[in-house]
Amino acid sequence: MTMTSHTGRKIIHVCGTTAVAQSMDPALCSEFLAFLRPGVRADVKSQALEYVLGVSATPEGRRSLCELPGLVRAVLDVTSDPSPPLIQDSYHILVNLTSDPCTHRFLLEIPPLLPALAERLTDPHYVYADSVCTVLCNLSREEASCRAVITALTDRGLNKLLEMICSPHYNAAAALHYLGPLMCNLTQLPEGRSFILDRSRCVLQRLLPYAHFQGSVVRRGGIVGTLRNCCFSHGDHSWLLGDDIDLLPFLLLPLAGGEEYGEDEVEVLPPDLQYLPEDKQREPDPDIRKMLIECLQLLCATPDGRRILKGRGTYLILRSLDSWETEADVKRSCEKVIQILIGDEPESGLENLLEVSVPPEVEKQLKRLDEEEERAQQEEAAK
Repeated sequence: MTMTSHTGRKIIHVCGTTAVAQSMDPALCSEFLAFLRPGVRADVKSQALEYVLGVSATPEGRRSLCELPGLVRAVLDVTSDPSPPLIQDSYHILVNLTSDPCTHRFLLEIPPLLPALAERLTDPHYVYADSVCTVLCNLSREEASCRAVITALTDRGLNKLLEMICSPHYNAAAALHYLGPLMCNLTQLPEGRSFILDRSRCVLQRLLPYAHFQGSVVRRGGIVGTLRNCCFSHGDHSWLLGDDIDLLPFLLLPLAGGEEYGEDEVEVLPPDLQYLPEDKQREPDPDIRKMLIECLQLLCATPDGRRILKGRGTYLILRSLDSWETEADVKRSCEKVIQILIGDEPESGLENLLEVSVPPEVEKQLKRLDEEEERAQQEEAAK
């Protein structure tokens, strides 16, 4: 996973069939529409959906379906069919279609799509809410379509989405773990971050425990991604690291192992990280470890952030993590933060690293150096 401004995890689910058609023949469209109408026998609908599902499993097929809005609208209508297998197949098609950003603009032009999905997602008794959540998660990956999704969800209240995330048993028939990545995607937009960072709502305080949620790596990763996006708001760093939120222990604890530290070192660590048991396990998912480190890197962008991270033992945790880490990409991110923590303060006028403008030629050079370093480490590891 690469660190790109405000973006969340890219959720792509593709459901195929054993026989995959490359594209949809427009000449067959009217015939398929007849097969998908209300009142048609379930076995006939099933065969038609199976063909469309196969088409939706390929990029060429998804593009061809985008030229047939009537057919896609018919598939959406089947999500209200009384037959559970037909409903599930129709959602699989929508999941496949939304996995491809090229389809988003087309799908959003189908008027009932987003209102129907938003209503079903928030229905605590809707059996197919997990599929709905995945479709919305895919749709919210790109900024333009994400804005349409957040508008649809705002109409029902982002507070409702927060309630659902913080209620693991909100829907007895659906785990809704993809609510985490959905919230992460929504916070790529300023309005999404404003909702999370609204100090009068205590939203962030309610989300923080789910950064350590052991029931699902998907939900946990989505919440950590949400925290990372919020860290782009450098004006909130002092608040995030202050007593009201105290974000730092939530970021460091998953990165800490059971290493022993000297008494002087232990005293500078946050209380939750002092005297951890020898068998303390680090976050097992490398993508999540990298996002946690990226949170720290963003917090290092401001003078207050650097001062607090340096004064609360962040270097100690990252030094131990660097010795333990085996994933090259995560290790590089860790070492970058370590260099910031042990390095000199930026010169006057450059204290806020998020506001420093990097000339394009310098940015290209830095990218090239990163790529060369990555290749060298890969060659060394292959020896």
